[in-house]
Amino acid sequence: MWNGGEVARVAVAEVVERHYSHAHTMRTAQHDDPSERPVRPKSTPRVRTLLLVRHCQAASQHPDAPLTDVGFGQAQRLAEFLRDYPIDFVAASRYRRARQTIEPYAGSVGLPVYQERRLNERVLSTAPIPDWEQLVRDSFDNADLCAPGGESAAGVLRRARAALDDILVRDHRLPLVVTHGNVMALLLHSVDGTFGYSGWKSLTNPDVYMLREGSDGRRSFERVWP
Repeated sequence: MWNGGEVARVAVAEVVERHYSHAHTMRTAQHDDPSERPVRPKSTPRVRTLLLVRHCQAASQHPDAPLTDVGFGQAQRLAEFLRDYPIDFVAASRYRRARQTIEPYAGSVGLPVYQERRLNERVLSTAPIPDWEQLVRDSFDNADLCAPGGESAAGVLRRARAALDDILVRDHRLPLVVTHGNVMALLLHSVDGTFGYSGWKSLTNPDVYMLREGSDGRRSFERVWP
């Protein structure tokens, strides 16, 4: 939500823009030589931005696992960090640890937390996998790799990207989504192929990345968590 000062700055900017357009038209009419006509700067291409957050430390990997005491402390620190950003929309996976990660911030600024199942963590398998980390590693090179009863990286990426696309097209000022390590790593990998297994291993609890989408649809990202 914009504060009064921000609304005032936007209103002033609109007045300046109208004045510039009128003045530019008047000046152009006074020049007979096209080479002498002032050139109006091109408008800045639209860039959509989103904050991608990994949840804080949790008691286990179960969907209903809560944050640990350390995790709750991390969530408070995250809330303080996020107050510098003009966030106007918050969504989180349906997992308890994702919701608890962002509730301190959302509650402090009066924003609801929308639950989005497409941000849920990847289901590797419905049966125990002795070397599950190898499956995660191999999935960055073979996105269709799938264990019994589990999801492939390609399938996870399709649903997660669809969730982000649905949020980005709503023209929020700065939306924020809370998801999980494997989902986040796959999303970042889809933007930069060099962000793979080692990138997944480097993610912290919590972690925050800024994802940008240009007017041409190209995406980029940077880590902003201190």
